[in-house]
Amino acid sequence: MSEPTDSAPEAPEVPEVPEAPEVPATALRPSLEAVLMVADQPLDAPTLATAVGHPVEDVVAALQLLAEEYAEQDRGFELRHVAGGWRYYTRPEHAAVVERFVLEGQQARLTQAALETLAVVAYQQPVSRARVSAIRGVNVDGVMRTLLTRGLVEEAGQDRETGANLYRTTGYFLERIGVTSLDDLPELAPYLPDLDDLDDMEEELAAMTAPSAAPSAASGAAASSPTSTDTPTDSSNPKDMTT
Repeated sequence: MSEPTDSAPEAPEVPEVPEAPEVPATALRPSLEAVLMVADQPLDAPTLATAVGHPVEDVVAALQLLAEEYAEQDRGFELRHVAGGWRYYTRPEHAAVVERFVLEGQQARLTQAALETLAVVAYQQPVSRARVSAIRGVNVDGVMRTLLTRGLVEEAGQDRETGANLYRTTGYFLERIGVTSLDDLPELAPYLPDLDDLDDMEEELAAMTAPSAAPSAASGAAASSPTSTDTPTDSSNPKDMTT
């Protein structure tokens, strides 16, 4: 009779974890410039080192050299080490030029249509695009997109009955016109239609823009079957000629 032999249980196989791909080392200084160019906040040296695939010590030395080089070349920007990271900034001596460019871009001449649409939103908010269109009598989709892009209006939920998006003015709008709240707006609301009257206006606007097939068919039938009361027109008669 053979004695039982003790055998150790086999260890379960551990799946191999694939190694993270190594970041290829590239030209250090151009790589740092490229990453910093798209950064929206200061980046510390370890983060930059991981991005460009170089040791932290080399990255710090390259950043310092870049900052010195920009200063010596009197560039319009500089590389600063702030808040524990590195980031590009415009030089203080060019602040006036940058300020004028930014302000002109923000103040860029709203069209008369945009101003009228903005006024409707300001006094009737929250309001849907359809109601704004009903007040102005035209489609305002393009103008509303412009106002949204400029940060002057924003979405304010949806209408419970129709599900349409509602819009209101923003704090930036109040800042631009120099008031602290909507209560400070001039009393112009009485000159605008009441919201209760806008449903009829919307229906009229939809009726004007919707194609109508029935009238076209009727007019075609009338043209193809003249009645017995029609009389031929004498083209030589001056009274029947249009000028």
